[in-house]
Amino acid sequence: MAEPTGKDIKLVIGASSLGTIFEWYDFFIWGTLTATGILQHTFFPAGNDVLASLLAWAAFAVGFGFRPLGAVLFGYLGDRMGRKYTFLVTITVMGLATAGIGLVPSYAAIGIAAPLLILLMRVAQGLALGGEYGGAAIYVAEHSPGGRAGFHTSFIQASVVGGFILSLAVVLAFKAPMPAATWEAWGWRLPFLFSILLLAISLWMRLKLSESPVFQAIKDAGETASNPFLESFTYPGNLPRLFVALFGIAAGLTVIWYTSMFSVLSFLTGPMRMDPTTAQLICGGSALAGCGFFILFGHLSDRIGRKKPIVIGYALTLVLLFPLFWAIGGAANPGLAEAAKRTPVVVRGPDCTYDPFAAKQVDACGRILDQLSKKGIAYKTDRAEAVVVTIGGVPVADASPAGLDAALAAAGYRLERTMPSAGNIAVIVLAILGLMALAGATYGPVAALLSEMFPSRIRYSSMSIPYHLGTGYFGGFLPFISQYIVARTGDPYAGLWYTIAVVAMALVVTALGLTETVKPPRKVHPHL
Repeated sequence: MAEPTGKDIKLVIGASSLGTIFEWYDFFIWGTLTATGILQHTFFPAGNDVLASLLAWAAFAVGFGFRPLGAVLFGYLGDRMGRKYTFLVTITVMGLATAGIGLVPSYAAIGIAAPLLILLMRVAQGLALGGEYGGAAIYVAEHSPGGRAGFHTSFIQASVVGGFILSLAVVLAFKAPMPAATWEAWGWRLPFLFSILLLAISLWMRLKLSESPVFQAIKDAGETASNPFLESFTYPGNLPRLFVALFGIAAGLTVIWYTSMFSVLSFLTGPMRMDPTTAQLICGGSALAGCGFFILFGHLSDRIGRKKPIVIGYALTLVLLFPLFWAIGGAANPGLAEAAKRTPVVVRGPDCTYDPFAAKQVDACGRILDQLSKKGIAYKTDRAEAVVVTIGGVPVADASPAGLDAALAAAGYRLERTMPSAGNIAVIVLAILGLMALAGATYGPVAALLSEMFPSRIRYSSMSIPYHLGTGYFGGFLPFISQYIVARTGDPYAGLWYTIAVVAMALVVTALGLTETVKPPRKVHPHL
């Protein structure tokens, strides 16, 4: 079999990467618009902003929850029928489901049918994405000769970031020429409908590709797996590899990546009160600049191995995650950060409980905590005979929403939308780039690593199942879980403990259980 030329490899990488960007755009556009507050007010009951936000992030998580099922279904088809035609099907399903979200009427128009239809579309998106990533990554890896798989597949990894960047860019492009009222009424639907154009481009590009040479050789030899799903769990030595891929690789990389993107965007527009457009531009620009880290560490993994950058990235995340977010928070809204230190908010009561899922809080203390959570104000609770709120030790005479806002403003809490100075924006960008470097170290080498970990006849299934279980459940539920932790604790940084816990687990599993897949000496291919 002839070795692919440099031109062949560039076509494979280009078509696969652009298709992956478009598919992740489709998947991420929900998260991007949820972070700005549009979707929760459109598709879910009004009256409780915190609950609506949690439900919107839960809908985001549903898509991730169905990714493992998509991995099973399309992994089976990919190992039986081929890589190319499987990811043609996945991108078609994804594009149609995304456009469908843009056509769903609001909750005010059709009631409970609105969130139910949204869930149906998110399920379809999750199933499609479950088959997309494995297909694209394996397709590139199986075309990659001469010890360059880490470098070549890193473009697929960077394409995930590209999907996030594209979602921000399209939102800003459609929003900019519109009055704010028009955007909030119906303009936000256009980014979803834009998916039809992206689908057409993706199909045109991917139809030009030929089947993976590795799969074609397996097929010609009559050695395709009869039941790839079953073989993934019965093939000698595969169960430990599946365990490491799930709890060591997929779980760790995904929480770092989603924390560096969606958590940062939600943090800036929520607790830090930053202007949403400014926050989107900062996150999008930083993500674009940070794409190079994925390529860098993918390339580096061809030289030093896949394991080392991942383990080091996990360890550095445990050390740097909180300091980087503290830097972002301090620069995004210095007045808020200073006020929280100078005049902390304490809520005291006989039974001070707060339920973020309740449409209405049962007592006065809960209603105060609900109001503080909506504003993104950090607070502490304590027991007392009567309900009282203190700001910097000074009791608040009027604890109604209006009275509480007035007391917070008087104490120096900036509740209006803010615009950081140029210097502070530079600090935020540098901190996000730090997070992107951690994401690049742990994500850049992974497509090549997972492709190399599993036998070629069951590679699509064996790679996709743990990857989508890990990214779907550990990563997909991260925004929901972290937002819930923040709402319950009153600490805008408390949600980061979820990331820390998952990364700590991933570090132990990867350090102890991962066998290096790159063995020197290696021949370096001259192409690319």
